[in-house]
Amino acid sequence: MIQETVQAQKQKALKNQQSTLSSRIKKLEQLKEWIKSNQKEIEKALYADLRKPAAEVAVTETSFVVMEINAALKQLPKWTAPTKVGQPIHMLGTQAYLQAEPKGAVLIISPWNYPFNLSVAPLVSAIAAGCSACLKPSEHSPHTSALLRRMVTELFAVEDVTIFEGGVPVTSELLEQPFDHIFFTGSTEVGKIVMKAAAKNLTSVTLELGGKSPAIIDQGFDLEDAAKKIAIGKFINSGQTCIAPDYLFVHESQKQDFIETLKAQVNRMYNANGKGFDRNPDYGRIIHAPHIVRLQNMLKDAQTKGAHVEFGGKNSLDQQFMEPTVVSNVSEAMDLMKEEIFGPILPIITYHQLDDVIQLIQLKPKPLAVYAFTTDDRIIEQLSKNTSSGALVINDCAIQFLHSELPFGGIGASGMGRSHGHAGFLAFSNEKAILKQRTGKTLPKLLYPPYGLKTSGIIKAFMKWVMKG
Repeated sequence: MIQETVQAQKQKALKNQQSTLSSRIKKLEQLKEWIKSNQKEIEKALYADLRKPAAEVAVTETSFVVMEINAALKQLPKWTAPTKVGQPIHMLGTQAYLQAEPKGAVLIISPWNYPFNLSVAPLVSAIAAGCSACLKPSEHSPHTSALLRRMVTELFAVEDVTIFEGGVPVTSELLEQPFDHIFFTGSTEVGKIVMKAAAKNLTSVTLELGGKSPAIIDQGFDLEDAAKKIAIGKFINSGQTCIAPDYLFVHESQKQDFIETLKAQVNRMYNANGKGFDRNPDYGRIIHAPHIVRLQNMLKDAQTKGAHVEFGGKNSLDQQFMEPTVVSNVSEAMDLMKEEIFGPILPIITYHQLDDVIQLIQLKPKPLAVYAFTTDDRIIEQLSKNTSSGALVINDCAIQFLHSELPFGGIGASGMGRSHGHAGFLAFSNEKAILKQRTGKTLPKLLYPPYGLKTSGIIKAFMKWVMKG
C-alpha cells in the first residue's frame, strides 16, 4: 500500500510541475479554513495527548501554522516568479535566471511534542512549493495523529497528500521509498537513521533536530527579566521543546539570587494558587511513561554524582508528571550534561569568566540555539564570533521560532537545512538555473578548437584577464 501510494504521488508530482499558482493557493485556503473550523477539535486532541492548555495550543500550535499559510498566500506570486541573476562580462548577450520548481513527492516525518504544528507547518511549505506529500505523524501522540488523518482525508486526494500512521515498521518502510525530499523533525539519533536511509536513494533531506542549547546570563543583567523568559522558554510544554534552554550559565556572584528569582517566576506561572503544579491546568504532562522513567533516571544519576535539587523534583509515573526542576552543582560526568534533557529539568552552572563558558560550549556538538542575556554589545559580538549554532538569540528564549522572516534550523548535530516562510518554500523546491544564449557569433565560440595560433592567443589573453581579476 505504501509503495503504490508513493508511486501515485510521484506520478502526480510530474503533473504538479505545471500546477498553477491558483491551485496551490486554493489548497492553502482550504487548509486554513479547516483549521479555523476545527480549532476546538485540535485543542481536544492535544489535551488528550499532552494535557496542553487551550491557550498554549493557540500560541504554539495553530496560530503559527495559520501565520505560515498567510505568509505563503501573500508571498507565493513573488516566490514562484523567475529571479534574474547578474551577468558577468564574458557572458554578455545571455539571459540567466532562477526558476523554483517543486522537488516532487516528499515525505514529512513529524514528532510528538508539537504534533500539529510540526506536522502541518512543513506541509504548508510543501503545498506552496507544488509538491505531493506523504505525512507520517508520531505514534506517541495518537489523538493528534487521528485528527491529522481526518484533516488530510477531508481536504486532499491521496495522490496529493496522504498520511500513514503507525510505529517504527511503518516509518522504516516509508524510508525505503524513493522520495524526492525528506523533511524530518526529531532526535539527533533518529536523524542519523533518516539520513542513512535517504542516502540509498540520493534523496535530499531537511533535518530539524535538537541538542543542548545553552543560556547565559551576563553579570549584572536584570535577573527578574531573565528569569521570566527562561521560565517560559524552558517549562512550556513541560520542557519538551527542541529549542528550550537545556542548561544555564549564571555568574557565581548571582547564583542564589537568580535561583530564588526563577523559583518565584515558575510559581507565579504554574503554581499561582499554591495547590501544586500537578493541579494546575496551565501545566502539561510528559508524553508517556518511558519518557518519565528516562527523566527520573537522569535526575537520580545527577543526584548520585553530587547534584543538588534547588527546587522541584516531584514526579509521578502514573500521572506522567514532573515538576519544574532546577539542579545545581552539576558536572560533565552527569547524564544531564551529556544528553538533551527534553523535559522540565534545568541544570545551572556557575562561571567566573565568559571565556570559560565559550570554551565549554565549543567542546559540545553545535546546538540549535544559544541564548544570551546581556546589554553588552562586546559580549554579543564575542558569542557571535566564537560559538556556532542554528540561532543566537539575545535577551529572550525560543521566540526565533515564531519569527516568520527568519529561516529556522540547526547546524551539525542540531540539524541541516532551513524551514519557515520563504526558507520552507525553498526546502521543497529546486532552484533551477536557466541560461539562454543568443544565436550567431558569441564570445565562447572564439575559444572553440582547433587551437591554432589565433585561438591560443585569445585564450592566453582571456586567462591573463581572468587572473588579473
